[in-house]
Amino acid sequence: MSSPLGRCCVVIPAYNAADTVADLVRRAKAHGLPVFVINDGSTDATAALASKEGAVVISHLRNEGKGMALRTGFEHALREDYEGIVTMDSDGQHDPSEIEWLIREGMRQHAGIAVGNRMGDGVAMPAARRWTNRLMSALVSAVAHQRIPDTQCGFRFIRREVLTDLPLHAARFDIETELLLGAARRRWKIISVPVRAIYTARRSHIRPLADGARFLGLLAQFLLGRR
Repeated sequence: MSSPLGRCCVVIPAYNAADTVADLVRRAKAHGLPVFVINDGSTDATAALASKEGAVVISHLRNEGKGMALRTGFEHALREDYEGIVTMDSDGQHDPSEIEWLIREGMRQHAGIAVGNRMGDGVAMPAARRWTNRLMSALVSAVAHQRIPDTQCGFRFIRREVLTDLPLHAARFDIETELLLGAARRRWKIISVPVRAIYTARRSHIRPLADGARFLGLLAQFLLGRR
């Protein structure tokens, strides 16, 4: 099926997301876009449920981290010559009905990356996460020399040229920061697009101490010109 959105695809990194991945794939495919689920060593039915809904599933034999899952998805999308990639988290916090909005805004504004901005819906975001996100976004914005209000949002539209231009090394949650800082350093236009945030009781896989240390280390590398 050809899509009015151009040659784009959806990439979803997933780890033990059996309770949310089927609905997410179903609703994403409703836009006429191919969906690639990177099953990152799940021990539940994530792969089977995603495949049943029509996603192409690429599996890691063990859990390697969100960054590695996204990099696997990017490599596949680039091999298949897609012009743009939409990334979504597998936990159901992003609204698939906004996929077209994100792509169209990215294309209309000639952006290299269009980042979903959940901060306008701040009341729905848990207070601790909201303040942590604001602090991290302020730090990333300062290093990137442009304001990006929600740097940790995984709902994004990325042009293929950005991915072919950026060497990615991050294996875990720091990949979202690496993408933005790398793109900013290479003078790609980054825009923010208001999106909804849907929060559930599903436990986050983020490890505050370890992932926080990676985040700070990555910022230091960009500040020192080592990336």
